[in-house]
Amino acid sequence: MNKIRKLFDEQFVLDLFCREVLPHYSAFKSISRVEIRPYKDLVWDTTYHVVIGFNTYFLKPDGTEIKIPIFCSAHSDEPRENVYKALKYLWTHNFPGGFVDIPDPIFYSDDFRGTFYRGLRGDNMLHYIKNQDYEAVRHLVSLSARLFARLHSLPTSPDANVNPHNSRIRTVIPGLEKIYREMGERYNNKYNADLKKIYDYLTEREDKFFMSGQPLTLIHGDAHPENIIVTALDRIGLIDFTDLCLGDFARDLGAFSQQLEYKILYKVGDEDFAAEMKSLFLTDYLRAANKELTADLQARIDLYYNWTAVRTATYWFLRFGHDEKRAEILLEKVKNNLKL
Repeated sequence: MNKIRKLFDEQFVLDLFCREVLPHYSAFKSISRVEIRPYKDLVWDTTYHVVIGFNTYFLKPDGTEIKIPIFCSAHSDEPRENVYKALKYLWTHNFPGGFVDIPDPIFYSDDFRGTFYRGLRGDNMLHYIKNQDYEAVRHLVSLSARLFARLHSLPTSPDANVNPHNSRIRTVIPGLEKIYREMGERYNNKYNADLKKIYDYLTEREDKFFMSGQPLTLIHGDAHPENIIVTALDRIGLIDFTDLCLGDFARDLGAFSQQLEYKILYKVGDEDFAAEMKSLFLTDYLRAANKELTADLQARIDLYYNWTAVRTATYWFLRFGHDEKRAEILLEKVKNNLKL
């Protein structure tokens, strides 16, 4: 049996949490029970990629039961220790606080190659987009802009780069060669020439930035509306720190702008609102970060906007239950944007 299956056994998890989690919560005397909720359950014979939620019921000395959400992110081939290190770094440098929340790291298990952390409660921004709550979305976009400006202002000591492979398009997992191979096998190389032109264009321009000597910034690396959680009135949380690394801060701006626009267009179909939110995000970010939108910065934002769009296209090309037509629309848009 694949060892990760132990984390789907309530008694095993209860015993594990009594040993590893309970000591972090001195206000409680014990853990009474655990409810298991898989969010990502990709388990094969010996390999796995899982995100599991555990509704964990702690007992206070007076017998009161308190539910706390604990999560585990684990990957057999890509150990999630970097997530633990990322969260510890952000807590050490006072990123959470004020209007910002992030998960609280508890422990890393080398056996499961997974990080266990206290999660955040709340709906993500996509929930408000789908419900067409335009006022809430505007507020969340503005808060998100301030959040990323705050993240990008953090110090960048060497231990901040917990995932160096993720810093550049050339080396980010799953890797260009794997994408070309899988696309070639599934579609008989129908799209590979276009993909290679696009990636050659994007990587050459990103290389110029890295060779320019401009300082790198701590970036989230996977900025999109589903990673923004409403945790309370005027408070938002940021989740999923698998891709945290040092890179070009324009990457978070381009990625978030593209995904924000894409989700609004796909879920609501409101082009004017999508354009308004894309503009609001950038305007409020620049104000919060005290930066000017130069031609160079706009070009870098556009670079990562198009990179995120082509990554989304390949997701729809290759996912289980793929949607080739949806992917083709995105691919054509990137080709037009880049004039390829």
